[in-house]
Amino acid sequence: MGSRPDGWWRDRAGAAVRLHAEVVRLAASGRVSLPDEAGSPGETAPPAFVLVLEGAAKAAAARLPSGESGESGADREAVVGVGSGPVRPGEVRVVQARGSGDDAIVAVVRELPGRRVVVTADRELRERSVAAGATILGPGWLLGLLRD
Repeated sequence: MGSRPDGWWRDRAGAAVRLHAEVVRLAASGRVSLPDEAGSPGETAPPAFVLVLEGAAKAAAARLPSGESGESGADREAVVGVGSGPVRPGEVRVVQARGSGDDAIVAVVRELPGRRVVVTADRELRERSVAAGATILGPGWLLGLLRD
């Protein structure tokens, strides 16, 4: 969210709701492929998304369509829940961080099976996510897809 100068810092929950809606549209579009995937969008299974909310942005969870947030066995110290089982292709799941959003992201990376990609520009989060088994993409990748 912080990569866009759209006033998100004045209404973090509202910005999270807008971002969620954009990611849901993107996930449903079938035009997402990761930079190193063979084939073109639509030829591979669409990626699943996990949107982690922290701090004031957590208020967005109450404003999202029901069923967008779940509980599971994820690191309970870090997250409210990743949901039940793996995130399905094209799904956008919402996780509310109990404290640090970075801690919640790393917990999600550790819990979910398969390829995990974390979108961040934060150097420390990049290092922690790679150590937990994730691939990193910068926010420009996601923002470019959202603009298309």
